[in-house]
Amino acid sequence: MNNSDYKILLVDDEPDILEFVSYNLKKEGYQVFTAKNGREAIFNAVEINPHLIILDVMMPEMDGMETCVELKKIAQLENTIIVFLTARGEDYSQLAGFEAGADDYISKPIKPGLLISRVKALLKRYSGQPTESTGLLTAGSITIDKERYVIIKDGREIVLPKKEFELLTLLVNKPNKVFSREEIFAKVWGNNVVVGDRTIDVHVRKLREKIGVECIKTVKGVGYKFDA
Repeated sequence: MNNSDYKILLVDDEPDILEFVSYNLKKEGYQVFTAKNGREAIFNAVEINPHLIILDVMMPEMDGMETCVELKKIAQLENTIIVFLTARGEDYSQLAGFEAGADDYISKPIKPGLLISRVKALLKRYSGQPTESTGLLTAGSITIDKERYVIIKDGREIVLPKKEFELLTLLVNKPNKVFSREEIFAKVWGNNVVVGDRTIDVHVRKLREKIGVECIKTVKGVGYKFDA
């Protein structure tokens, strides 16, 4: 896909931020839409079905966390990437953001070059793009359907957020191999993405809640493995 094929919804209650980010994204050829608050964001998202939503956290009426939770409930937006753009304290915002279902996190203030680099990296993850290998991946009681982007466990289909799906796919692809935290960060989030130390822990905990605690084992001081 070309940049002009991607639709990005930018949500922020500060006009200066909307103007600054919109200008830089449009300069790269992206289709950019804006919203000034969470309620407007939900309405616009349903109308335009964006590939990426860049969402501020601190907004009146409905903040970014609440907005993200509501967006995640909309079936037509299941492939939409949601990333927070915020100046709030890193630990709180990242953990709360991932709990709300966000795929990533960008800190304010941000330089135009870094913004564009992060957006390009995020859009590469868009699940509408073909994966390098398609079909079914099975280990133990888990089957990953890469073409449909769903998990099957005990005959039950489970839809996961993108980062959880990619993390589980990485582990399942090589059962019993111990992946270091650094390796997981590099392969799931990318070397250009800076996230908090507890990011992996949050995603693993949420995966365990959905697929069972027995599947993913912690190797203390090293990382994680999928126990087939």
